[in-house]
This record gives sequence, structure tokens and C-alpha cells, in this order.
Amino acid sequence: MTISVEEEISADFSFDYEKTAADVIRYTIVHENFPFEAEVNLLLTDDEGIRLMNKDFRNIDSPTDVLSFPMIHYERAGDFSQLKADADNFNPDTGEVVLGDIILNTQRVKQQAESFGHSELREFAFLIVHSMLHLFGYDHMTDEEAGSMEQVQRDILEEMHILR
Repeated sequence: MTISVEEEISADFSFDYEKTAADVIRYTIVHENFPFEAEVNLLLTDDEGIRLMNKDFRNIDSPTDVLSFPMIHYERAGDFSQLKADADNFNPDTGEVVLGDIILNTQRVKQQAESFGHSELREFAFLIVHSMLHLFGYDHMTDEEAGSMEQVQRDILEEMHILR
């Protein structure tokens, strides 16, 4: 498994955010029974960095907490049956499936942790799980989708003992 972490800004957390990101990504992959080795890219940025990306890619000129850029289209969330070992989604150098990119706003991690009354570690982990599920085809556009995605998020964080 390849997990690349890049910092556009200095990430000022009291916990080992690279280890936390890797642990959460790995756990989510195992939890969802993803059948291949995977590659995920994580970029840490701030309000301005994510605002520019949100504007460029979603035509929304405002900052957000996290953006997910899945490289695979799924017919159903978490259904990996259509992925084949010879598909275009595989990195030819590593043989790993390129799941996609996660862009995380560290300023929002801190603000939301304080606002919700839990740790920065919990907020950071939550946003990584949330994005990983987007990379697996989950969404929250309808109440049904949101309910399903929220339950999987809760399950993963509880199983990892990352609680509010």
C-alpha cells in the first residue's frame, strides 16, 4: 500500500498525523474489504488552498473541510466486483489501484474539533474516513445515502476506538 502525504502548509497537530492518516486509511480499506493493494494521496492545506481547489474543481468559491477526488466510478458504493487486475485504475509501476486524492483543510480540523467539542485527532480521523468512503463510491446526496455513509463512518471510528 502506498500512502503519500504532502503538506502545502505546516501541519501543527499534537498527534502523529501521518501515522494517524495511514492507520485510518488502512483500516478503512480492510473494513470495506477492498480486494487489491491501493494507493491514496493526502494533501494537507489551509482555507485558502482548499478554497482555490473547491473553486477550480467544483465551481464553489469558498473553503471547506475536505475534498475527495475518487479515481474510480462505482455502480454501487463499496462494490468492487467490477475492478479487474488489468484495468486502467492500476498504477503500472506498483500494481496498486489508484483510489484517489484527499485534500484536507487543517484549519477546519482545528475549528471543527473545538466547535464539536472533541479532539483534533478525532476530527482529523473522521474527515479521512469520510473521504475514504467517497473514494469507495459512497455519497450523501440523499437521506438514504447519508444514513448509510454515516453508519459506516461511525462503525469504523468506534472499531478504531477514536471517539468523540
